[in-house]
Amino acid sequence: MKSSRFAGCAGALLLAAVAVIAIPAAAHHSAAMFDHTKTVKLVGTVVQFGWTNPHSWISVDVPDATGKTERWSVECNSPNNLARMGWKSTSLKPGDKVTVLIHPLRNGDRGGSFMSATLADGTVLNDPTYKAGPKY
Repeated sequence: MKSSRFAGCAGALLLAAVAVIAIPAAAHHSAAMFDHTKTVKLVGTVVQFGWTNPHSWISVDVPDATGKTERWSVECNSPNNLARMGWKSTSLKPGDKVTVLIHPLRNGDRGGSFMSATLADGTVLNDPTYKAGPKY
C-alpha cells in the first residue's frame, strides 16, 4: 500500500514538473503581441539583419509623412526555418531598399511580425509560416 501511494505521489510530482516547464515554453511562442487582423506596409532601408536564434530580426528605417525617419523592428522566424525557404544570412544587407509587410504590434510601437519582403530587384522573401504571400 505504501508503494502505490509513493508511486501516485511521484507521478503527481512528475506531472507538476512537466506543467511548470511547459508553461514558459508555451508563453515564449505566443504571438498575442501582434495584431494578426492588420497588415502594415513598410517601405524603407534595411539598417540591420540579425540572423540569430530563436528569432531573426530586421531593423528598417522608414520615412514618415513628414520625411522624418522612423526605425521599425521586425521579428522574423528562426534561421533554421528561413534557410529552408532559401534565405541566407546575407539575404538582407544594410542599405537594401525593401518593402516589408508585417503584422503590427498591438501596443502601437514601431514593430511587428514579419510576413514578407520585396527587394528593389523584385526578389521576394517570404516567411515559411505565412502561406498567403505578399499582398501589396
